[in-house]
Amino acid sequence: MTNKHQELLRAMGEGKLPAPPIAELIGFKLIEVGNGRIVMEMNASEKHWNPMKTLHGGVICDITDAAMGTSFYTTLEDNESYTTVDLNIKFLRQVITGKLTASAKVVKRGRRLGYMECEVTNEDGELVAKATSSCLVLNQKSDIE
Repeated sequence: MTNKHQELLRAMGEGKLPAPPIAELIGFKLIEVGNGRIVMEMNASEKHWNPMKTLHGGVICDITDAAMGTSFYTTLEDNESYTTVDLNIKFLRQVITGKLTASAKVVKRGRRLGYMECEVTNEDGELVAKATSSCLVLNQKSDIE
């Protein structure tokens, strides 16, 4: 079953709607959108390097946060929004440049809280990072006014 959030995300992934500014800044793109499931890709380059000339860990954190939050977003009702409560990441392999794929899924979706997992792999399919996150459902009419 597709909801309006999934349709919006698919339109962004297909280039029919603009991506969020953070996606443009970091350079990630939606590849797959499902119910509680997202795949994003980015091309890591020198512009993402830290002083040691490797990919800055915060960039990997950004794509995992975006993928997990977006996977949760696909499960929301029309009048709901969300915010990230926590994020935990393990960096497992150094990255210098190349395509990264972040695959995120909702593991548990409660009425107000969701738990997500994300794996980031390099272009050789090697696991680069693994992350988990919790998101809180916000009712747009009462929680965020």
